[in-house]
Amino acid sequence: MDHCIHADWPAPDHINACTSLRHPGNSQPPYASWNLATHVQDSNVHVAENRALLRQRLALPAEPLWLQQVHGTYIATLDQQTSVQDAKADGSYTRAHGQVCAVLTADCLPALICDRAGTEVAAVHAGWRGLAAGVLESALQCFQAPAQELMVWLGPAIGAQAFEVGAEVLQAFTQHDPSASQAFVASADNKFLADIYQLARQRLQRAGVEAVYGGDYCTYSEPSRFYSYRREHNTGRMASLIWIDA
Repeated sequence: MDHCIHADWPAPDHINACTSLRHPGNSQPPYASWNLATHVQDSNVHVAENRALLRQRLALPAEPLWLQQVHGTYIATLDQQTSVQDAKADGSYTRAHGQVCAVLTADCLPALICDRAGTEVAAVHAGWRGLAAGVLESALQCFQAPAQELMVWLGPAIGAQAFEVGAEVLQAFTQHDPSASQAFVASADNKFLADIYQLARQRLQRAGVEAVYGGDYCTYSEPSRFYSYRREHNTGRMASLIWIDA
């Protein structure tokens, strides 16, 4: 059984990037079974077992640096001496080999970033609030390489056919960029179907990033593979991770 999705992008061989799936693991329903989050009322024992399984299955060089994600724009910068476990941030960036950047999602968009030379990486949690506020742009500003030398993989998130939002979400994006309206389709009762992948691509392209990959999954419509907060609400979280070989 597959236990993760590896990023399909032309990153250097020493860059590792992937998203875990919801099986196999030790958590019981409704978190069944490979929940990696401690904030969702799952058993701490099961989460610890699942995180140990993650390290084993992916042969991680170190414990991922887990964050308290708050739908903001702050990106933690990590080095070999940095320990930011449970820091309030919606992404992490590093140039250090063997330092594992990670974000947790269950419908929100995980974005993994590296430069073409494979010398710096970042993992970003982009829900619609963070995306509208500029969390991707904040992550790009951490990089020493110019935007034209960066590549981004968009991991599993809720698909456009399932992501119904209110007019306030449309306004949050279009007030800064009218062309963002192209990522919304009107549905019923002043609601809209939003394409979070397209919104991310628009943001990245405006920032000068030309190499964008992924964006072809739907967490909501694949319950056997992915957690979905909108589908189940009381559920687990998957991890998207990126690191430079130690």
